[in-house]
Amino acid sequence: MPPMNDTTSKPALPDHLSIDPASPHHDKAVFEHDIGIRFNDKERFDVEEYCISEGWIKVPVGKKVDRKGRSLTIKLKGTVEVFYR
Repeated sequence: MPPMNDTTSKPALPDHLSIDPASPHHDKAVFEHDIGIRFNDKERFDVEEYCISEGWIKVPVGKKVDRKGRSLTIKLKGTVEVFYR
């Protein structure tokens, strides 16, 4: 647990976030901190993109990649919770 007098403030977690730096939903300031994602009451460690308001996450499909080398993803719908660890 961080000390009570911690002067480093964390940015607000966005509604839509992606780990892809080329995405318009990528926020470098958020990734400077360790974040957690809970999907349908289970913590996930393989999420590549999420949207809280629409209730979905994108996760990779095995080791398959597209022609540009990015992993193929599948969209799962459910309850999304995001938090700082």
